[in-house]
Amino acid sequence: MNFAGIQKLTLLDYPGKTACTLFTDGCNLRCPFCHNARLVLPEMRDETILSGTEIHAFLKKRAGLLDGVCITGGEPLLHIRELLEFLPEVRSLGYAVKLDTNGTRPDALERLLRDGLIDYAAMDVKNAFPYYGETVGLPDFDVTPVKESIALLMQSGIDYEFRTTVVREFHTVERIRELAESITGAKRYFLQGFKDSGELIADGLSAVSREEMEKMRDAANRFCPTELRGM
Repeated sequence: MNFAGIQKLTLLDYPGKTACTLFTDGCNLRCPFCHNARLVLPEMRDETILSGTEIHAFLKKRAGLLDGVCITGGEPLLHIRELLEFLPEVRSLGYAVKLDTNGTRPDALERLLRDGLIDYAAMDVKNAFPYYGETVGLPDFDVTPVKESIALLMQSGIDYEFRTTVVREFHTVERIRELAESITGAKRYFLQGFKDSGELIADGLSAVSREEMEKMRDAANRFCPTELRGM
């Protein structure tokens, strides 16, 4: 399996573990605030390709030094066939596996869960369902797959989190309250502060104040344990 990039050490991406992060390219959403536009937009992708052979050699060398491997993107589940071949190799080296996903491929997520190939999942929940289309840059977006993925994770038995990147132009306290209600009983929910990476899909976006973020957290806490991240 080929990858578009690697972060060789992260102490943040996989809670409680030292890990590396592998980046897949391509995404089926167009969130204006996406900070990885070069992985999402075909016209922005560079020619950096890391082969499966290179990645396997790196992981073999770091076995015993790193605890886990984070698979992120883009949207990794667009590469489900390759993941089904790659992740058993990762596991054979003794690594725990964390998957980041936007939740639009419940069929692929279910397959990885059924085969026991992931230990931790972080799923982006973009907004309250009535506002999902505008938030992901696809006005006619169908939220049904997202709802299915939420249910899958909450029933899976693995460790997981839901997370929302909060952007002033898309989120309000009431929208976050409504979103949190749709994941009532979730293990953990993070509200992440928006930051302009300089590589966004759209311009003109801004962060929410800490005071407003705290109000959102308090509203969400009525339904599931909620924390602020990246503030």
